[in-house]
Amino acid sequence: MLKRSFLLTALLAAVAGAQAQVQVGKPAPALQVKDAQGETVSLADFKGKTVVLEWVNPGCPFVRKHYGAQNMQGTQKAALAQGAVWLSISSTAPSSGDYKKPAELSAWLQGQGATPSALLMDDEGTAGKAWGAKTTPHMYIVNPAGVLVYAGAIDSIPSANPADIPKATNFVTQALGELKAGQPISKPATTPYGCSVKYS
Repeated sequence: MLKRSFLLTALLAAVAGAQAQVQVGKPAPALQVKDAQGETVSLADFKGKTVVLEWVNPGCPFVRKHYGAQNMQGTQKAALAQGAVWLSISSTAPSSGDYKKPAELSAWLQGQGATPSALLMDDEGTAGKAWGAKTTPHMYIVNPAGVLVYAGAIDSIPSANPADIPKATNFVTQALGELKAGQPISKPATTPYGCSVKYS
């Protein structure tokens, strides 16, 4: 009984520790994932730069909303124009019907006119779970000092209707503008919306 209690306590502590890792205003969790070409990409590679992370799944209607209306691409282009790095991450399990192989997902992004700095294939879901990514899309911004300064939704209207995009506040664009201007992030954390990440 004592041993079981100890194991339960250790497990709860480990879960709490993982959750505590992902806090806005704290150093961002480590990230090391192979890209679509099989090369290892690490968040540490981009020290001194702003990094935007986007969890993506083309099978999700919410992702299609933002890509179909060119909203995600516009947000991405604005970020890259500011000198930021954009990492698109797939944590979709290979067993899921939504899974796309690296070449397929790269081709889809290219077909949409997207130009991420890297496409990361987190097939085992290790990075997604470590970061607490819940939905596609789920957005994060890490500042040049390596601190997580934004986590949550891409915008303020949680729907799959492209007509809502012009009426919504784009939280990512807003946060990047404030970060560039040296201002506090007015909405550092929001509730992400979309399809649940299809973890293995």
